[in-house]
Amino acid sequence: MPSVLITGASRGIGAAAARSFAGAGWDLLLMARTLQDLEAVAEPFRQRGRQVGIATVDFADPSAIAPAVAALLASHAAPNVLINNAGAAYTGELAAMTLEHWQWLWQLNLTSVFQVCQSVLPAMRQIGGGQIINVSSHAARRAFPEWGAYCATKAALESFSRCLAEEERSHGIRVSTLTLGAVDTPLWGTETVHASFDRRAMLSADQAAEALLFLAQQPPSQLVEDLTLMPATGVL
Repeated sequence: MPSVLITGASRGIGAAAARSFAGAGWDLLLMARTLQDLEAVAEPFRQRGRQVGIATVDFADPSAIAPAVAALLASHAAPNVLINNAGAAYTGELAAMTLEHWQWLWQLNLTSVFQVCQSVLPAMRQIGGGQIINVSSHAARRAFPEWGAYCATKAALESFSRCLAEEERSHGIRVSTLTLGAVDTPLWGTETVHASFDRRAMLSADQAAEALLFLAQQPPSQLVEDLTLMPATGVL
């Protein structure tokens, strides 16, 4: 069976992706910060016969990422697909943002992706290839007041993804981005986000998950470099 490694898998898009991939017959490797939440996601799939490996890691801690991925891959086969979904958001004017918050956001939205990719690439190369899908945002291509730091991290993620694709093509590894408009996830209730968008008009996590599965199911002979999925209502 093919397998997928999903970061940020305990809730939101990550948990929805786990459901979609398991339903399509994939085995799962799930990473998130809280063991109890990961187990709650994993157990129903195990009961249905899916192989599920889990590892806890705080993606805000750069020293924790490589060991956590290594431990997971030590007991499970290399994933055919890696989905870098873990991330965060921050609202506030750039002029008033603390350096601590700036560095925290860049660690979660870009540096942790770099670290996970570095940790998975040797195993993926060894099995002859695979696919990496990085979850991005339409904020990478637009300017929104008080979302400047978030916009910058997602723009950098797009560039990182394109460069990684060029470097890994010869190893049979394809790199895609899923660029999303607003998705109704727990992100909107976090301490660092203050926004009053109508969540009923947003995409659902299940819609984002189905787009991830679509990208992962493309034949090895072709690549969807970027798939942009927006709410029908447009930019909220």
